[in-house]
Amino acid sequence: MSRKSKGLILIQRVLIWALYFFSGFVLYSYKGILPSILITFSRIIYPLSIFWLQIRIKKRNNFLPIDSKMTTSQLWFNLLPVIASLLTVIFSLTNSFLYILEKLVNF
Repeated sequence: MSRKSKGLILIQRVLIWALYFFSGFVLYSYKGILPSILITFSRIIYPLSIFWLQIRIKKRNNFLPIDSKMTTSQLWFNLLPVIASLLTVIFSLTNSFLYILEKLVNF
């Protein structure tokens, strides 16, 4: 049972990463569909979000390591990469879906 679940998890991760890399390809290769400020933000943060996610997955840490003993600067230091990465994922995936939709409509 665990062998099947590990295989399923691997397939899910490969599909998610393939979708995210495809959205990055669309983000960098074609003119953006979203407003230019969102495209610029996504183009800057996209490579950083990949490295940040890989570090978090490899270390198997929580995505939001928040502790009650943290100072405000430590809290923001932990929150900003998460917020920036989530926004980049949302913007890049939205841009790629709109790009595909535009190509299908104009086909």
